Amino acid sequence: MPPRRKKKEPRDILIETIVKAMTDKIARNPVIMDLSGIKGAVCDAFIICHGNSRTQTEAIADHVIGEVKKHTGENPWHKEGFENAEWILIDYSDVVIHVFQEERRKFYNIEQLWADAVIKKVDTKEE
Repeated sequence: MPPRRKKKEPRDILIETIVKAMTDKIARNPVIMDLSGIKGAVCDAFIICHGNSRTQTEAIADHVIGEVKKHTGENPWHKEGFENAEWILIDYSDVVIHVFQEERRKFYNIEQLWADAVIKKVDTKEE
C-alpha cells in the first residue's frame, strides 16, 4: 500500500497559488522567504519577485490577487503601491507578497534585510 499523502495546509496552498500566479506572468527571480523561525517577524512568509516594467509588475500583482481569490476564496487584507507600481505589496496576513520593479528590488534588498530567513528560490522556465 502506498504511503498516504499528507493534506496540504491552507498556508501551503496559498503560497503555491501565489508562486504559480507569479510564474504565469513571467515574474523574475521569485523567492519564498520563510520568516516563521524569526522572533518578532511580521508574518510567516514573504514572497518576492520583480517585473521588467510597470505594466508587468501590475499584471503580476493583479493576476496573483485573482488567482488567490479563485483558488482559495481569500481576498488580501491590505494592498498598496498600485499608484506607481514600483513596489506593490499584497498582504494576506501570514503571507506578504512584494512585487517590485527591478531597480526598486535592488534598492530595498529585502532578502538581505531579512537575512535570517530561510530563502527558497523558485525555479522558472526563464532562468
